[in-house]
Amino acid sequence: MSVMDELTSILALEPIEVNLFRGHSPKEERFRIFGGQVVAQALTAAYKTVDGKICHSLQSYFIRPGDPAQPVLYQIERSRDGKSFATRRVIAIQKGEQIFNMACSFQTPEDGFDHQSTMPPAPRPETLPDDNDRWREIFKDNPKELKAWTRDRPIEMRQVDAINHLHPEKKSPEHLVWFRVRGDLGDDVALNQTALAYASDYSLLGTAMRPHGVSWMSGVQTASLDHILWFHRPTNFSRWHLYVQDSPSASGARGFNRGAIYREDGVLVASAAQEGLIRWRGT
Repeated sequence: MSVMDELTSILALEPIEVNLFRGHSPKEERFRIFGGQVVAQALTAAYKTVDGKICHSLQSYFIRPGDPAQPVLYQIERSRDGKSFATRRVIAIQKGEQIFNMACSFQTPEDGFDHQSTMPPAPRPETLPDDNDRWREIFKDNPKELKAWTRDRPIEMRQVDAINHLHPEKKSPEHLVWFRVRGDLGDDVALNQTALAYASDYSLLGTAMRPHGVSWMSGVQTASLDHILWFHRPTNFSRWHLYVQDSPSASGARGFNRGAIYREDGVLVASAAQEGLIRWRGT
């Protein structure tokens, strides 16, 4: 299965009943479901209950770790269907318990005031190493279980000033990442949004660890606690996008992170915010 087939499989939910869908995880060596997968599947499920409107925001909470060996049920509550806006609540369930919930809002496209922040300068993605190659280099002499991190993934990422997870050094709590999907998504707005939602959970939490010189391999326990996205403008995620990340605060074993996602031509397409657990294991 190609990496694009893998992403397509992740987003292809199975209808079970009215307002109820089932999603599956890829067959890989993970001890919990990737958070971006649950966000993307939940948004996909919500889209299946909305006609003619586009998602402009979602707010979600990760409640329990998801088991990748088990399917996830997505239950939709149709909170409101108005002329301009529709609201949905999505509850993700495994083994009879909530593992995640999300509220999302959809809007009928319309014109209005328009302004945006300016994309900062960044090295071109072609001048930076592919994350897949970087992971393979980092883990080439390490145990087999770590080499699961070197597998090809559906999202191509190229980081500016990336940390070495085996030997992390203190760096600025600002981070630039070029990313895109490894294939052609076409111009379907919903599909591009769900793929972007999937990818937006990569690397964001790590921004809060950069100023402390630690990584998830330094004996630090990490987990996403919530994830918020605002979709400002349509985009084609098959093309390069710059993910401008920063972490203004870490306290109370939580790191707060923000992100702005720009198209290659400088158009701001989405914003993200996330708080994550960051604490020493065993505390």
